[in-house]
Amino acid sequence: MTQMDTVDFEAIKERQRMGWEAGDYPRVGNTLQLIAERLVEAADVHADQQVLDVACGQGNAAIAAARRFADSTGVDYAANLLAQARERADAEHLPVTFTEGDAEQLPFPQASFDTVLSTVGVMFAPDQERVAAELVRVTRAGGKIALASWTPESLIGVLFKTIGKYAPPAAGVKSPMLWGTEARLAELFGDTVDWTVTRRTFELAYRSPEHFSEWFRLYYGPITRLAASLDDDARAQFAADLADVPRQFNRAGDGTVLAPAEYLEAVGVRR
Repeated sequence: MTQMDTVDFEAIKERQRMGWEAGDYPRVGNTLQLIAERLVEAADVHADQQVLDVACGQGNAAIAAARRFADSTGVDYAANLLAQARERADAEHLPVTFTEGDAEQLPFPQASFDTVLSTVGVMFAPDQERVAAELVRVTRAGGKIALASWTPESLIGVLFKTIGKYAPPAAGVKSPMLWGTEARLAELFGDTVDWTVTRRTFELAYRSPEHFSEWFRLYYGPITRLAASLDDDARAQFAADLADVPRQFNRAGDGTVLAPAEYLEAVGVRR
């Protein structure tokens, strides 16, 4: 029996779900809309295609696809995020279907979609091999799988290393940042997908490093939950450590934050 055989992925996902249900993640996720717009364009999504946004959160990619008149669906396991996704789509009068479901066991038949997308979403699923297999399963032959994933060296990679000092990741679970590497994509998808990859940056803009720290502690559910679990001294140190993350990348010279976060944009054709 391998270590992976002993990992309780269901328990890990339940803890993750509790994290996403804390805070108010869409306040963070909505700022990343540009990544979804870029990914939808890179995947060449067009009208009347069947498009799925996996681990859609508050619906960034699903909404971007619907703006191009695709038949768009989003799936996520966090009901509170789906509720905000529906509100956003309704506000724009966009006909998007949002469905509660697990990225590791997608509630759709084989070869249901022309294009399957995920913007910094499926990378956080604990069973990486299983979720990769599901992305392939629901994509038709000749269709596309398009992923935007933070790289290990990125600002977000450093952010998660900082989080790990206070809450070490579960044993046996690979870093989500590996999705931001060509080598890991090759391991996960083998010869089932032919990838074209591009390294891009997204500019994180905040009023100050301290504002970045406060925003993530208030609204990024897993960080919100972690901060609440710490004693006063550790919580203060955690807040300071989070503020140091954007300082390492900041290119603004006026006290605000304008910090590039690198991600891997991968668009693949399903064989």
